[in-house]
Amino acid sequence: MRKLDVFDTTLRDGEQSAGVNLHGSEKLEIALQLERFGVDIMEAGFPASSAGDFKSVQAIANRVKDCSVAGLARATKADIDAAWDALRHAAFPRLHVFIATSPIHMEHKLRKTPDQVVETAVDCVRYAASRFPVVQWSAEDATRSDWDFLVRIITQVIDAGAKVINLPDTVGYATPSEYVQMFEYIRAHVPNLGDVKLSAHCHDDLGLAVANSLAAIQAGVDQIEGTINGIGERAGNAALEEILVALAIRKDTYGRETRAQLTETVLTSKLVAKLTGMAVPANKAVVGNNAFAHESGIHQDGVLKNSLTYEIIRPEMVGLHSNRMVLGKHSGRHAFREKCDALNLQLSDVQFDRLFTEFKTLTETKKEITDDDILALVVQSSTEEHKYDLEFLHVSYGLNETTAAVGVRGPNRQVIREAATGNGSVEAIYNCLERVVEDPIQLVDYRIQSTTGGGDALAEVYVKVAYHDRIVTGRGVHSDVLSASAKAFLDAINRVLVKERIDDVQLTAASVEA
Repeated sequence: MRKLDVFDTTLRDGEQSAGVNLHGSEKLEIALQLERFGVDIMEAGFPASSAGDFKSVQAIANRVKDCSVAGLARATKADIDAAWDALRHAAFPRLHVFIATSPIHMEHKLRKTPDQVVETAVDCVRYAASRFPVVQWSAEDATRSDWDFLVRIITQVIDAGAKVINLPDTVGYATPSEYVQMFEYIRAHVPNLGDVKLSAHCHDDLGLAVANSLAAIQAGVDQIEGTINGIGERAGNAALEEILVALAIRKDTYGRETRAQLTETVLTSKLVAKLTGMAVPANKAVVGNNAFAHESGIHQDGVLKNSLTYEIIRPEMVGLHSNRMVLGKHSGRHAFREKCDALNLQLSDVQFDRLFTEFKTLTETKKEITDDDILALVVQSSTEEHKYDLEFLHVSYGLNETTAAVGVRGPNRQVIREAATGNGSVEAIYNCLERVVEDPIQLVDYRIQSTTGGGDALAEVYVKVAYHDRIVTGRGVHSDVLSASAKAFLDAINRVLVKERIDDVQLTAASVEA
């Protein structure tokens, strides 16, 4: 079977999901898991977009050794220089440079003529190829572009040094047959394709991203792009895990192989979901909680007799196992270390000690600790330094209103105490926290879920808030729902403040250079 390269853009296109704001340490955690998952290329970010993105791309490039690390760049030399500075020490650095090619984008966004777009693309690819061993060029909005213009610009950027040509369905407009026809036309009319690879990148605005991606694979593309859980701007990207499992299950149809380690699928999906705060729908293919659940009596009877009657995917293929090692209050450091190793958690001695302490604290209130509980603790403990930390929380209920009192350790590490009322306990708590930071904060969304079943399950709260003209998500984990709610609110505030601090550093550095 022919090899298909897997290009993951969870850390770039996926992070562009509304409200998602990952810390550098969280991006690195996802990157290391993507490396274990076996992707060929990971797009670590957009280095020129901010100092924070530059630092996270650089950190990932310095740690990841088993796959290529790519950075995104607009068709400008400044963007290319920033990407090179971030990626120069990567084992296999790669640049992904793009420019729009559809008439509507060229006229209204770029305000350039087709000739100017070609000239800009060629100049930037030639400049990038003088530094990067692999340059991938993308025709933004390719599926709404004129095919003859695509042939013209692709021919010239290949001559300039592009080794991968990506033709994305940027706005999720194409149908599978249209997408196939476009690739066939390019293959038939670009004279210098040679060993240059063609790549497909699909968005899910019409719910066709995975279908279009699989159609492109059948049309012979050499690389497929997507994100874990299909996250991304608007309706998201093609879900990589669905594509990869489809290739494995339907080898007879697609005849392509990848280096993906499918047993890492569920763990990768859970990590991305927890760190981004974007929950996976229960009925989602491959990784949803109901993907291997059967309620119908007829289905249950058939599966018990032969799982192939209603399950075309073996749970073990994607990393679901029935046997598990149960941890509890009597479990020691060795057993806990074994569990962390089984979950592929990369922990320093300091991180392990802190996580083990949090684990032992949790065993005081929870009898059995599950994998999801441990992942939740990891997610919580991986958060970067906070400006505000919850010290205590008290809630009292009256006939007509609820009163909350909080203690928060502030920037000067002194405890700030505030009290406020509200129509309910969560509103009262958030009114208190708004007083603590002395700034208006608008709660945009609030979601709560449990890590597992049972009355002693950990509560995971995800919030989306508007603060300092930013929309950002926050998350909190605790055995008590209200404490988790308070932690999630403070986490969102801290993310905004960390982002502002990084931006200030970037601004100061720019002033010094000027």
